[in-house]
Amino acid sequence: MARKPRREQLATVQYYLTLPLTPRWRVPHLGKDRTAYVIGLVGTGRFYVTRLIFGNIGRRAKYFRAAIRFHPGPTSMIYSGHATIKYVSRGQEPPAVASRILGAVRSGFADLIFVTRHPLDSLLSNWVWWRTYDGDTGMGSTISDFYKNSDDFCADLDQNFAEFKAFTEGDPDVFGAIEGPRFLSFPEFVEETQLYLQSATLTSRLEDFTIDPLKEFSKIVAVMSVDLDLSRVPLAPPITKPHRYLAVKEKVPQFRDFINGLDAQTKRRIEKIGYKVGG
Repeated sequence: MARKPRREQLATVQYYLTLPLTPRWRVPHLGKDRTAYVIGLVGTGRFYVTRLIFGNIGRRAKYFRAAIRFHPGPTSMIYSGHATIKYVSRGQEPPAVASRILGAVRSGFADLIFVTRHPLDSLLSNWVWWRTYDGDTGMGSTISDFYKNSDDFCADLDQNFAEFKAFTEGDPDVFGAIEGPRFLSFPEFVEETQLYLQSATLTSRLEDFTIDPLKEFSKIVAVMSVDLDLSRVPLAPPITKPHRYLAVKEKVPQFRDFINGLDAQTKRRIEKIGYKVGG
């Protein structure tokens, strides 16, 4: 499956993950399982982690759904999706949904696996995703899908930097043809990340999967208390390049100025969640 185009991978996984929970289907609770929520803000690599779990978690994969549901007690279900804690955002479940998830985690009958990535890398990916978003398919493009190489991407960013800047500020009119609420501003995105890190059972950094995917996947397996023989689990690292923003910063002076001009609070928050601002 890892060799298939990303869109084909997404279609295959979503087919299985969106199978409906019919009224007659009893929500399972096997052994000491706890409901698992795999949550990530848009553009953080949640799909990679979702695909990894779905393809390697064993029998429990049949209880995996690309949705977020709340249950007033432990279950064997694994839910995956986007949600925000504080701000309403396009493409993400509202804070009321996240509040119920966090309540379940505090009550001890659910676990939250939060997928994160350097916010500046997520920012670049999200700009491309939303500006190429197709309302009919519900999909946008990744940087690697849309551009032949890094030079082409940097040239486009430089040429359309006013649009990019409006996007970072959460301008609701930047992609006016897309219905729904505006997407998060960059400071809001960073704040949402920090809020999640304060409550997550496990934080999975996409960059760490590029170094040792088996080590990071084993942490997820431990949280979910799944009995697996990890020696037989072949795991591919993410295709996404980590810290892409550093190369972009060198090639696009406007982007470098944007980073340097971030407000002090946003810079502190990026550092508190474990990332460097300048490289």
